[in-house]
Amino acid sequence: MAKIADSMMKHILVPAISNIHVSVLVECGPEHTVSVLSVVHSEENKDNRDGSNLYSRIVDVIKFVCKFICMENSKWVQFFAKLTWPRISDLVITHFLSKAVPNEASKLIEFQDVVQSTTEFENKLRSMMFLLPDRKDGKLTQFVDDVEVHFAVRKRSEILVKARNILVQYDYDSPLESGDQGDSVVDLLFQPEKCFTSKSALLVMKLVHGALKDASLSSARVAKEFCFAARDVLLLYRAIVPVQLEKQFDSLSQVAAIVHNDFYHLSQEILGLAFQYRADFPSDLQKQVVFVDLAPIFSQMADAILRRQIQLTVDTISEAIDGAEGFQNTHQPQHYESAKFSIEQVVFILEKIRIMWESILPRSIYRKSMCNVLGSVFSRITRDMLLIDDMAAEETLQLQGLIHLALENLSSLFLSLVENNDGSTKFLDHDAWIQLDGILPSLKKFRKLAELLDMSLKSITSCWESGDLVRCGFTSSEVQNFIKAIFADSPLRKECLGWIVRTPA
Repeated sequence: MAKIADSMMKHILVPAISNIHVSVLVECGPEHTVSVLSVVHSEENKDNRDGSNLYSRIVDVIKFVCKFICMENSKWVQFFAKLTWPRISDLVITHFLSKAVPNEASKLIEFQDVVQSTTEFENKLRSMMFLLPDRKDGKLTQFVDDVEVHFAVRKRSEILVKARNILVQYDYDSPLESGDQGDSVVDLLFQPEKCFTSKSALLVMKLVHGALKDASLSSARVAKEFCFAARDVLLLYRAIVPVQLEKQFDSLSQVAAIVHNDFYHLSQEILGLAFQYRADFPSDLQKQVVFVDLAPIFSQMADAILRRQIQLTVDTISEAIDGAEGFQNTHQPQHYESAKFSIEQVVFILEKIRIMWESILPRSIYRKSMCNVLGSVFSRITRDMLLIDDMAAEETLQLQGLIHLALENLSSLFLSLVENNDGSTKFLDHDAWIQLDGILPSLKKFRKLAELLDMSLKSITSCWESGDLVRCGFTSSEVQNFIKAIFADSPLRKECLGWIVRTPA
């Protein structure tokens, strides 16, 4: 019987199940000396969406076996079934049922025809004593009963494959060169601002929304898988992108600014998911499925990327300032040229950062980040100049010129920081400087230092007494050391220093 079963599987059942363009032909009767079972090619296109034609072919084969091989002996039939049914059911699942699982949640209802025909097929086999009546052999029925699970698992897998392909294949090195970059400028959900976002992040978010929309239309069992797929897509982005772009994050790059925006944009979108979809989820899932826990992860990642870029910028500029050697002895041509080159390098780096950030980062984040960098730069240069312990008259003029050089060449950067500047203003007016001094205290001190370098001793003392220098951020010791560095020892200097010591800040 085992050899017969193997032969029937190989020559009859496998072709009959795996190929839809075949028919089972039974030749028997008085006009035939022997009964013949064969599988023949058929050109007829039959509708097999519910599997009824496939099941009919299998039933014809088993009827033949029961009648002509097992001689309608129930024990022989059940023994033949024991040898062949596991293989038959696996073939049916592989070649028909798994392929019939719907691709869309809306088509799950249509699958009920497959469920019905499969149930009728197994019941027919039970009536022939091929399957036991206790339904323990109902492998196909069990499969179709769990079709929602199969559908959801397959869709979850497909969604993750799509997400991975998007993340791996997207070219972050030239995101601004695409002709549809306008579509990448998006409104932030919880901020009255816009920012440039990569197509990668937009496509990932589209997958998330698609999964959650399907979840809203599905049963609780399917909806749960869709919700987990949406979470998995977001976590996949978090896992792949930082590793994939680690080298870009280690240098000053526009890619880092764009990825910051991606994480920032996604963090806000994640917060909105609960408001957008939760009410439409099956009631069993409304409290189980949450996304709000992911928002801080993305927000923190955005902050970390931007902080890293800011620190890299500050470190790069600090190296440029180091080349000025403390701005000492600028009255000597060689030292002056070194200091001037240092200032030019600082301006170049800042302008490069402005170009990279201004068109990418959200307006408020751009201003905050640039102010952070500029605050560090102006504080460092001011501190170095105030630490000079002896300045010749010519040296003060050279230092003043270097400060003016920096301020003049950074005018476009300053304009980009002015609130309500639409780009039409080309010059910094009084109101603009007041605004800049308010958001950049170190700039106010830097500009005041340029004035001090050309002021008389009495004027400096008067500025201190009026509180003007304090409002600009100068300390008593800084002013005293500055006076000692510029002015030679004299009764007037002692008197002025005394006034400064006695006058509270």
